[in-house]
Amino acid sequence: MAHMDQQGAAKPKRRRRRFTEEFKAGAVGLVLDDDKTIAQVARDLDVTASALSQWVAQARADRSKGKTGLTSDERAELSKLRRENVELKKERELLKKWAAFFAKENA
Repeated sequence: MAHMDQQGAAKPKRRRRRFTEEFKAGAVGLVLDDDKTIAQVARDLDVTASALSQWVAQARADRSKGKTGLTSDERAELSKLRRENVELKKERELLKKWAAFFAKENA
């Protein structure tokens, strides 16, 4: 899908790129440690301001030890616990079915 620029001409959609953790940390450092604006750093590094803003927000949460949001470690743990919870629910449903089956067989 093409986007329109200010003159109304179609502009090709930007390809999704992946950035290393070191690159993200450096970009975040420019914002948080060097007091540069997100917009300025995003322009300088050719990244979207929205992506950089998310990196900065996550770094602030990590630096505040969870006072303003989940840290990266907490996010990883939450994701793991959610996967485990789904698996345990499936196992519980299966055990209920087996218990009902054996109760019916022994009756």
